[in-house]
Amino acid sequence: MKRRQFITSAAVGAAGSAAIAACSQSKTDSNGESSAPAVQVDDRKSVRWRMASSYTPALDTIYGGSEFFIERVKELTDGKFEISLSASGEIVPGLEVLDAVQQGTVQSGHTNSYYYRGKNEALAFDTAVPFGLNYRQQTAWMYEGGGLDLVHELLSDFNIISFPGGNSGTQMGGWWNKKIDTPADLEGINMRIPGLGGVVMERLGVNVQNIAGGEIFQALQLGTIDAAEYVGPYDDEKLGLYKAANIYYYPGWWEPGTQYSFYFNLDAWNDLPPSYQSALRTAAAEAHANIMARYDTLNPGALKSLLDQGVELVRFSDEIMASAQDIAFELNEELAAGDASYKKIYDAWQQFQSNSNRWFSTAELGYTDFSFRSS
Repeated sequence: MKRRQFITSAAVGAAGSAAIAACSQSKTDSNGESSAPAVQVDDRKSVRWRMASSYTPALDTIYGGSEFFIERVKELTDGKFEISLSASGEIVPGLEVLDAVQQGTVQSGHTNSYYYRGKNEALAFDTAVPFGLNYRQQTAWMYEGGGLDLVHELLSDFNIISFPGGNSGTQMGGWWNKKIDTPADLEGINMRIPGLGGVVMERLGVNVQNIAGGEIFQALQLGTIDAAEYVGPYDDEKLGLYKAANIYYYPGWWEPGTQYSFYFNLDAWNDLPPSYQSALRTAAAEAHANIMARYDTLNPGALKSLLDQGVELVRFSDEIMASAQDIAFELNEELAAGDASYKKIYDAWQQFQSNSNRWFSTAELGYTDFSFRSS
């Protein structure tokens, strides 16, 4: 995707991102960085970094967000801070970006933290957890609710500092080769689904696999898996998933507001002058807003296109969703009881969600319940 095309179509989010950037700066100051003007170029230093992405150029919304971020960093530093971007598989596989940034193989990465929950289950909170926060709630928790400080503390164990790097909103429930009406119908299904949503599905009888996005179509087509979730209409159509399984379930209750993250090696970060750290924070905040705006612009047309090509749209039954929700809540309690770091984040997150849901279920739900149905 061309940079200017991405910036033009995503510009709707740029105005609001300035306020977000200011919030992110004030929050990260508590982690030891010095307070600096928003972006004040340090003319003493030229920097060359590398970034590893968990995504490929075919997923132009996410990968294009990385390109946008890199261009903004360059612009904000008068061309003195340049980052070269490598797609999934070029330097490391897509699910090994954390390791590459931790070890200093690259100085930065663009990824989803829940890919690495095998290292620490609490990393899921930096992406999405089943029946958790939507995009606006997740962004509020990260920037103003203390979530970013907690994530910084967690990722410091991996020599990484991170910032929100986009969101896809509430995702879809994936592509299935047969209909499921009750929890019993899930028994024995082979499904691609990462994160804690995969753990919930396992407890519902699903055989879970975590494979990279570029491998999903072939696995569905060959029958290696019976179902797969990825993101939503725009990305799913580009991957051609509807050609391998044409029953499209919704909503993706396991990812109600899926956040991407920019990772920075902590040693490399600390070696930067404050003005360059500020440039990274500002560019990340802009990319965060722009990626969500772009998804919200592109998904409606993509969904219509899929339906026009014979895709069958099906909502998960209340019975399945209720069973999954019960298991998700039990899982959170189990993980919190067995892991102090998980409990610390979960307790703070749960309190934030409770307060936020009370508010969103008032004005937001009152409006959307009527307006969306009447449309």
